[in-house]
Amino acid sequence: MATTICIANQKGGVGKTTTAVNLSAALAVSQKKILLVDCDPQGNTTTGVGINKKALTKTLYHGMIGEASAEKLIQDSGIAFLKVIPARVELIGFEVEMLSSVNRETILKEFLSGLAGDYDYIILDCPPSLSLLTVNAMTAADSLLIPLQCEFYALEGLSQLLETMKRIKRGLNPHLKLGGILLTMFDKRTNLSAQVADEARKHFKDLVFKTIIPRNIRLGEAPSFGKPILLYDAASSGAVSYMNLAREIIDQHSAVDLKP
Repeated sequence: MATTICIANQKGGVGKTTTAVNLSAALAVSQKKILLVDCDPQGNTTTGVGINKKALTKTLYHGMIGEASAEKLIQDSGIAFLKVIPARVELIGFEVEMLSSVNRETILKEFLSGLAGDYDYIILDCPPSLSLLTVNAMTAADSLLIPLQCEFYALEGLSQLLETMKRIKRGLNPHLKLGGILLTMFDKRTNLSAQVADEARKHFKDLVFKTIIPRNIRLGEAPSFGKPILLYDAASSGAVSYMNLAREIIDQHSAVDLKP
């Protein structure tokens, strides 16, 4: 049965899509069956794995409004074990069209429900907002992974995201848990990065992943080539870090499975 991980932060530019693409690739390289679902109308996750958005006839939008099944939308990536449900700008229409729908917060959960037995992990990449799409992703997820950039004001707004999570847990998804906070864009040359990391660990303790994602030029270049970092430069510090994160998440879920 798949573990569904929602990657969310309402702040943009925190490494959310970078994490969705590269964590998915790293888990797939670890021979885990992965479905990566692009829930962001910008479609950056879709292009980040090399899918040509212009060539698509159907995307997540068509699935969410009932015009296509999940199975019909699944695309191959350049990595074995990694499948993708793509998104494009028309996904913006979901917010408007489903605003008055009674079950608007659970549409994604219902849409993905038949796929849980086919994958080890389903990774949901959210838009940089606490929108209906993000609420849908949290409602469909088992855990929430929050990328937190090691920059000034990083912790600002985090309380709002956690409050949203609590509300969803109370009203829509009682099984949702905080899977962890991932420190991203860490620059070892600055005191500020170290201060943000220390502050996060002080407040959230073991909920902060041991793995830290560095500020890395190769990570920034990879999306323009439509490749996860493991295909672009497997020896880079960014690639090594995401492999470490994948191992940490696999170990985390193995430990849960072993509990009596």
